Amino acid sequence: EQPKMPVDPTLERTFRGHRGPVTCAAFHPSMKVLVSGARDKTLMMWNFKPSMRAFRFTEHTDAVNSVDVSSNGEVIASVSADRTIRLWTPHMTRAKSSCIKAHIGAIRSVRVTSDSASLVTASDDKTVKLWSIAGHRFKQAFAGHSNWVRCAVPSPAGPVIASGSDDKTVKLWDMNSKSCIVTLYDHSAPVKSVAFHPGGNVIASSSDDQTIKLWDIRTHQDIALFPSSRKILSCTRESS
Repeated sequence: EQPKMPVDPTLERTFRGHRGPVTCAAFHPSMKVLVSGARDKTLMMWNFKPSMRAFRFTEHTDAVNSVDVSSNGEVIASVSADRTIRLWTPHMTRAKSSCIKAHIGAIRSVRVTSDSASLVTASDDKTVKLWSIAGHRFKQAFAGHSNWVRCAVPSPAGPVIASGSDDKTVKLWDMNSKSCIVTLYDHSAPVKSVAFHPGGNVIASSSDDQTIKLWDIRTHQDIALFPSSRKILSCTRESS
């Protein structure tokens, strides 16, 4: 049997409603709702059914930079240049959120851990922080980057966080020992995004040096390089 040829993607639907550049989006695990954030300071929830309206949430006071949805579907987390995390319940009609004053600089990214128990945030204050969703409790700060931290993601397979920074490095952090495992220096420009392979042993990093690198976190070696002719935006995200 001949292998199936890949099919070109087709546009399914366009969502319009933000009043500024859209910075982030995440699917609810039900695959019935899309959540987006924008520089207009708002979070929007879009239902895939055309007959159902979208909802706009306006509690951030500056640009929304990142959004994520827990794997159990019970929490939406958004972060902003206003230096806060907001936790939302994913009900279309409930616009209230819980606020965590999280960093002393703009927050660039947020990711929920695979067990839906914790959050990882990255900030212009040069730190990565770990938070407990229950009780909105601060757990740990990881300091070591020398410039803005653009992204931080938890491993799907163990207590490890990967972060990328304008200092041109990727760092791996141990959540248990609360220390840096290794610093990866091979990029020559700011690192804009990192993502784990679902198996947990490989990470991808993208950079303004116009490359994507794949790293084996067991050997701390780069195993692949994908050059590009243009700058790479902050769009890398893990998938299952």
